[in-house]
Amino acid sequence: MSLFDNSIKELEVKLHNKEVSVTELVDTSYKRIAEVDDQVQAFLTLDEENARNEAKALDNETPDFAKHPLFGMPAGIKDNIVSKALRTTCASQFLRNFDDPLYNATVIEKLNDAKSVKIGKLNMDEFAMGSSNENSSFTPTRNPWNTDYVPGGSSGGSAAAVASGEVFYALGSDTGGSIRQPASFCGVVGLKPTYGRVSRFGLVAFASSFDQIGPITRNVADNARVLEVISGQDKMDATSANVEVPAFTEGLTGDVKGLKIAVPKEYLGEGVSEEVRKSVMDALAVYESLGAQWEEVSLPHTKYAVATYYLLASSEASANLARFDGVRYGVRSENAKDMLDMFKLSRSEGFGDEVKRRIMLGTYALSSGYYDAFYKKAQKVRTLIKQDFDHVFESYDVVIGPTTPTPAFKVGENIDDPLTMYTNDILTIPVNLAGVPAISVPCGMSENGLPYGLQIIGKYFDENTVYRTAHAFEQATDYHTKRPELGGVSK
Repeated sequence: MSLFDNSIKELEVKLHNKEVSVTELVDTSYKRIAEVDDQVQAFLTLDEENARNEAKALDNETPDFAKHPLFGMPAGIKDNIVSKALRTTCASQFLRNFDDPLYNATVIEKLNDAKSVKIGKLNMDEFAMGSSNENSSFTPTRNPWNTDYVPGGSSGGSAAAVASGEVFYALGSDTGGSIRQPASFCGVVGLKPTYGRVSRFGLVAFASSFDQIGPITRNVADNARVLEVISGQDKMDATSANVEVPAFTEGLTGDVKGLKIAVPKEYLGEGVSEEVRKSVMDALAVYESLGAQWEEVSLPHTKYAVATYYLLASSEASANLARFDGVRYGVRSENAKDMLDMFKLSRSEGFGDEVKRRIMLGTYALSSGYYDAFYKKAQKVRTLIKQDFDHVFESYDVVIGPTTPTPAFKVGENIDDPLTMYTNDILTIPVNLAGVPAISVPCGMSENGLPYGLQIIGKYFDENTVYRTAHAFEQATDYHTKRPELGGVSK
């Protein structure tokens, strides 16, 4: 049994009893990376010297888990979260030389306060734009369950690193499903918190009214532990909410008796594979056996979600990425002959095709003459999608459906078909449009041995019920215990 088969709670006990040291945990993480990351390609940057020095220092301390709830836990960080003196690239050639950010994101400061050890920065789709990790401008990450398949995106590096046993947990970011979709494809647990639950300060912005940082872990209890640490209002982020941060881990009772579950008919309709649909129905049968009740409902504006999302998110992206101009940081074209050339060439040489595609779409939607027809109308539809959830949550505790319509697809299968790639997020995007929390937990394996996930959506700032529902399912099944052989942990 590897150390990676332990939960954070179990490792806490081992650290307390001196059965394991922080140095051993960090060594185990780097050893695993050396064994498998040439196949998985989850990491872009390792911070080995600092991590080992930090581990040695922590081994001289007496752990106080009440004050430092992630004491000694090795973590991976998605490469769009700024960390002081550690390269932050957003997997883009534009930031390939951004080696020394001058500050830490708020979530990094919180992990430092919790005395977690940061192992390195994780691969992603460039500027978080993509559903497969094939849009990284450095190298695509591979799915640990079968390296011919994608791990999902844009937090594919974070999900793959956790699934293959390279880190004990990872942080990702979710704009339209970028935590939940790769968590589903890689067979791990990924949570998108309520918008405003976690500070976005230091998260390189893609679409500011959608982006949220969240944890990716091997089980629900670990996920809840990490969210407790990174949540809370932040004076550096005006959109972070002044709401209480509950002790999420204390609500994991396994009791869902009387829970009222809504199952949208739109989430099990056209495009959802039969094996995914069956796994959701099997999961609902598990909940029934635990005393919960479920009914079919309708979220009628779901069919407009993809178009609405890509208009709004691309519009925000076109504004946020205007700051990358070759002047202040990042690369500057060496071929420019004058100032205008510098702007044009730095952006055309620095950005990849998917980023350029979204900037052009967003700029068009915001342009004079088209704003009312596209951007303004999309904002109105966003309100209708939010009202769909409000209406359902008047009568039900959670909404449940698949995380993705299908299991992971092969590398290169959809790379030249952006519309098919966009519709892959059709079941996760409505959550970001509404701003509610949602989690993906493993709920089945495809015929060819690839995992897929169950999505549990909750009311605003009610992550407690989301975690309680997810934990009950996890305790009643064994999907979360399955490991890819590539990880070398369990077979």
